[in-house]
Amino acid sequence: MKFGEILWRLCLAVGILSLGGCTAQTGYQAEHTIGSGQLRATTFSLVASAENSTTNYRQQYGYIEDIGDHRGYTAGIIGFTSATGDLRQVVQRYCQLKPQHNGLKRYLPALRRVNGTASHTGLGPRFARAWRVAAKDSQMVRAQNAILNRQYLRPVLRAAKQDNLSPLGQYIYYDAIVVHGPGNDNSSFGGIRQRALRLAKTPRQGGNQAKYLRAFLKVRTQVMRQEKAHKDLSRVKVQRQLIEAGNYQLKRPLRWRMYGDAYHLN
Repeated sequence: MKFGEILWRLCLAVGILSLGGCTAQTGYQAEHTIGSGQLRATTFSLVASAENSTTNYRQQYGYIEDIGDHRGYTAGIIGFTSATGDLRQVVQRYCQLKPQHNGLKRYLPALRRVNGTASHTGLGPRFARAWRVAAKDSQMVRAQNAILNRQYLRPVLRAAKQDNLSPLGQYIYYDAIVVHGPGNDNSSFGGIRQRALRLAKTPRQGGNQAKYLRAFLKVRTQVMRQEKAHKDLSRVKVQRQLIEAGNYQLKRPLRWRMYGDAYHLN
């Protein structure tokens, strides 16, 4: 039997054949996560293609609009919202970093009042303009990154470490927490994860990573179909395709379609 055939049979036997070849389902490695370097850039680009119709996530710090999802203003690199309170946290952090000559400071009382609602009372177009101006300030970029890391990225990496997930699994977790929030109710990241854990074992528990990630996406799909703003399942389809391709390391080049548009990373 030729070596190539032996390798092919081995891949089939252990279930790790991907479109790119025989790819090991490696788990969590502290020095190789979506928290930094190219993996961070790849993950943020994938998320930006869904959130902002671009892979240039670095230009999204000044983004702000009401997208009609009953969460008030959606703004910044990952879509902080006035209704959930993380947008207010960004402004608070910005005020700490830049206490003087800060065009957003005056809006903190209004942001506190609209928390939990879709209201624009006390905000409006002037607030949106002030946000765009502030986004050109490096301290505002620092403020957004600080809340992003604290509220979203670090919790995801802790969960991924507990479940022994690869960069692909980390991206899938991160995209879910960006869209659904970091809570523990059934429609938030924590609740989705807990329901997935009842359907399949994680790699940490001795389970198959692909099977577990598919279970997670199955639960997430059910949640998305209940939300009018998220009924298009393009982002979940992209993640399923990456699982099928065995691209657990998020290796480039990558090509995908999001909401009908084509994107690539070389």
